[in-house]
Amino acid sequence: MAVPTVKDGAAVWCIARGSGVLDVNSSYCYLLWFRDFSRTSVVASQSGGVPVGFVTGFRRPEQPDTLVVWQIAVDRGQRGRGTAGAMLDHLTARLTADGTLRHLETTISGDNVASHRLFQSFARRHAAPLERDLLFPAEFFPDAHDAEFLYRIGPLLR
Repeated sequence: MAVPTVKDGAAVWCIARGSGVLDVNSSYCYLLWFRDFSRTSVVASQSGGVPVGFVTGFRRPEQPDTLVVWQIAVDRGQRGRGTAGAMLDHLTARLTADGTLRHLETTISGDNVASHRLFQSFARRHAAPLERDLLFPAEFFPDAHDAEFLYRIGPLLR
């Protein structure tokens, strides 16, 4: 697990595109993300340094002790090995170690069963309360998009 660099952006874009479930941002977005938000993100790589998974995150401006996980994905050939959970654990451990993280938030569409399980499992592993509420109803989106549910996990222990 490592702090991503701009050079990881292209590979991460390919992972996002191949996920089949993520809203894929432009390739430029991933380059910019890793320039500006690398500290709140993580990349998992296989031997040779090729990324096989990633988490993109940012701190909420109004709540700097809250990490918002924007996207998380693992390359199709690497799934089922605990990589997603390990990336979340690594990232939150890095941010809680310096006392800057107390809560984790993410949004998940109703039909994304794997993500619901991932964040519920994270909350259990960290013995942290989990709140789940509807954040954006489907009718808020101008295109065909499922409702998004907000998961708020924490407080996280140091």
